[in-house]
Amino acid sequence: MTEQGRRTYTPDFLTELFRNPLDAGYVDAAARRADSSPATGWRRSVPRAVSLLTLVVLGLLLSVAYRQTMAAEPSRSNARAGLVEQIKQREAENAALTARADGLRAEVARQRDAALSGSAAANLRNLEAATGLGRVRGDGLVVRIADAPVTSDAVTGAGGTNLGRVLDRDLQDIANALWSAGAEAIAINGQRLTAMSTIRAAGGAILVDFKPVIGPYEVSAIGPGQLERRFRDSAAARLMGSVSEEYGTSFEFRGVDDLTLPAATEPRLRYATPSPRPTAPASSGSSAGTGGSPSPHGGGR
Repeated sequence: MTEQGRRTYTPDFLTELFRNPLDAGYVDAAARRADSSPATGWRRSVPRAVSLLTLVVLGLLLSVAYRQTMAAEPSRSNARAGLVEQIKQREAENAALTARADGLRAEVARQRDAALSGSAAANLRNLEAATGLGRVRGDGLVVRIADAPVTSDAVTGAGGTNLGRVLDRDLQDIANALWSAGAEAIAINGQRLTAMSTIRAAGGAILVDFKPVIGPYEVSAIGPGQLERRFRDSAAARLMGSVSEEYGTSFEFRGVDDLTLPAATEPRLRYATPSPRPTAPASSGSSAGTGGSPSPHGGGR
């Protein structure tokens, strides 16, 4: 509308709503409540005091826990040092006993060769070399494999999952590939393999014939001149090569002249003895109940 030639505008409702969103009645009520409540400041200070007291109690608890941890640290360090010392002592004793056993084995071999004829002694030495119970020497191949470097987390600093870690089945695949390529003798980190050898994992360790081996792992094999070429063309070598490229595992092999592999520890063989009184095969329950003849497989499914 216009008044005396000038234009005027009525108040915009939306503009006023955004300018003063709180109703004037609420503002007046809040002001009256603040004037009539002298304890409002005290009520506001109570939560602050409780929060401050909680922080003080937590600080005291953390300091006490830290002092107890630091007080127990010397005892834990002493216990750890004692365990490490015991492990080193046992390893030294095991090495001494192994050296003594090797010396006794060599003495037995000399006495045996002296007692046997030339052909019989040579035949026995060939059998020992074939079964892994005798030391062998010749040209061959050395396969070296090691874990990939461990990358730590940028935030926590902890090591992540190492997909390039060498597993027991990797050593199994390499050993089987070498046998298939014509290897006559194989050793893993100096542990000679025989027909009864096992390569297994126990926690984070790899055991060869129940003896721990640590990386880097070296699989040494003695065999014909085509051993390196045959192993290179094997599925195990191609698989480990792809794992090395993808996860950073160290994998390499090379031919070696004049390689010597030690003898394996003589296994403790157990022999089965026949029963002095043969027993009849047990019949299945269904056959006994019906009077029929027993099944040759001890009953059906």
